[in-house]
Amino acid sequence: MKLIRFNVFACIILMLASCAKPLSKFAIVADDKKAPSKIAFTNNSEKAESYLWDFGDGKTSTETSPEHKYYLSGKYDVKLIAKKGNKMSESTQEIIIDPPQDCLLSMETNYGTMTIRLYDGTPKHRDNFIKLAEQGYYDGLLFHRVIDGFMIQGGDPNSKNAKPGARLGTGGPGYTVPAEFTEEYAHVKGALAAARTGGPSNPKKASSGSQFYIVHGQKATSDVLESMETRKSITYTEETKEAYINQGGTPFLDQDYTVFGIVVKGLDVVDKIAEVETDGSDRPKKDVKILKVKVIK
Repeated sequence: MKLIRFNVFACIILMLASCAKPLSKFAIVADDKKAPSKIAFTNNSEKAESYLWDFGDGKTSTETSPEHKYYLSGKYDVKLIAKKGNKMSESTQEIIIDPPQDCLLSMETNYGTMTIRLYDGTPKHRDNFIKLAEQGYYDGLLFHRVIDGFMIQGGDPNSKNAKPGARLGTGGPGYTVPAEFTEEYAHVKGALAAARTGGPSNPKKASSGSQFYIVHGQKATSDVLESMETRKSITYTEETKEAYINQGGTPFLDQDYTVFGIVVKGLDVVDKIAEVETDGSDRPKKDVKILKVKVIK
């Protein structure tokens, strides 16, 4: 009789435990909260079977302890719903993502994503690129000209939905941007520079309003850099020389085309794009598409 009573009591305890409401709890783990910032979330919930995260920026996850990348600065309310059967519990915490010290862009392509820093020393080009990015101008355009060991070029509005074999490279927004040359910004690997028309029709070397290129380049020697300094009457910093020698670039373009940014993350994406197969016009045989350009604020 005592054994029966014990079993009944144990069953009651188990039933109560199985009916217990889950408790939602989580912690935010972050060493740096400057955009773009990847934040880890530690799930400390109790008695739950499944989870639904809302990161406050329109993105969600059902992982137990996810990571999430915030591209824009701002205040976000992070919500975790812990579920067990038809019961649930909800908890919310606020997270503040600080703005970056530099002006950054995220350029997503079908070959990966690059993070680009725009230089403050070239404000006309910086502001123009930001304006076009925020308008969604670059979304869906192609890297229409690719030369391995030289550069990858995009920004022609005519490249959007362009048919195979179509000649590209003449499109733009209908205006140019005045040249902004500075010795500080050189054509090292990963440099973002403005394309332009050449020859006597453009004596002031004004930049295209939208077309740009990212340097792939080749490694340079000290002798080549010294020759460029003499020929172009410029003086490279030691940092620039090291970048040219160790990573590569196209120093012969310095002071002829405006450099206004640098890839700070995703140089491997530049390599992947530079290595694609191209046709006789240097257009990739398989489209290399810019999916989205976002300003990181």
